[in-house]
Amino acid sequence: MHDPDARITQGGREYVYPLRQRASMLWYHDHRMDFTGPAVYRGLAGFHLVRDDEEDVLPLPRDERELPLMITDRAFTADGSLHYPSIDQTLRTVPGVEEPYVEGVLGDVILVNGAPWPVAEVSATRHRLRVLNASNARRYDLALDPPPPGGQAFVQIGSDQGLLDAPRVHEHLLIAPAERNDLVVDFGAYPVGTEVTLVNRLGTGSTAHVMRFRVTRRGAEDSHIPARLSDIEPLPRAQATVTREFSFRGGRFDGRHGWTVDGQPYSPTRTEARPRLGDVEIWRFVADVHHPIHLHLVHFHVLSRGGREPGPYDAGRKDTVDLRPGEAVEVIARFDGYRGRYMFHCHNLEHEDMGMMANFEVI
Repeated sequence: MHDPDARITQGGREYVYPLRQRASMLWYHDHRMDFTGPAVYRGLAGFHLVRDDEEDVLPLPRDERELPLMITDRAFTADGSLHYPSIDQTLRTVPGVEEPYVEGVLGDVILVNGAPWPVAEVSATRHRLRVLNASNARRYDLALDPPPPGGQAFVQIGSDQGLLDAPRVHEHLLIAPAERNDLVVDFGAYPVGTEVTLVNRLGTGSTAHVMRFRVTRRGAEDSHIPARLSDIEPLPRAQATVTREFSFRGGRFDGRHGWTVDGQPYSPTRTEARPRLGDVEIWRFVADVHHPIHLHLVHFHVLSRGGREPGPYDAGRKDTVDLRPGEAVEVIARFDGYRGRYMFHCHNLEHEDMGMMANFEVI
């Protein structure tokens, strides 16, 4: 059971998670209803890396050559404090942001693991970069400058919910809020002494640079990337018992701008779907503007994007999928694990806080 209005006002609670799942690059954050955006912006978020025997036997970069990278953007006031444009700065009564920020709050400083534009010293060997976009609303198009010889900057080995079946190669990488990408970069392609900048091709000025890697030394290469990474169960269309469609659009309610699922703002008492435990369903998402759609409880596979094949960044077991303006995306999921009430929502946190969230119940 996921309740976004279950608050801990004092003392504490103990939660036990059995983690009956494959190795994955998960993350956690505060999910208080209507106030998720300012809470995450102020730092209530972190990595949760799950490992298993299947992943451990693979000859991937490890130890100091495995770098979790949580990328965020923030704005600061003159005294160095965080600036979040809440309507109610006490964060107690009125949710939402000031009118110019209803599309999503963007900062002008890029942070990686909480540090602005950091530098990591690396050996001239392969490194595993576990990239999380934990920004409230910003998308990134990541690339390396200078690019390595051949232009194959990133070898993707995993996505939101763990390893891919086989590696995918990208010259650059689009990543939306809440998406994760498990990447291998070969710094052995660069001479010692090279500085390699991780850039954001969607940014300008201070948001065009994310961090730098300084290749400081040679190293013994003890890793490689297998041609086969994991066995992933396919979910053919024919297995689906139900197809549902949900639209994600802007609107107005209570005299203010808001964001809706099927024309309705979030209500804790309304349930949009009731899949049966173990059933396979196809969900079709339709967007007006950019929306990264996230499902709780389950992972899914992307079936189609815009009526065509999935895009280059849609591979693997996903829990978040990015929709472009006017686009429709189909995903297929098996609703297994646990009965109960869960949520799906836009992971642009300002959209979520302003109504773009809905409940489903596994029965």
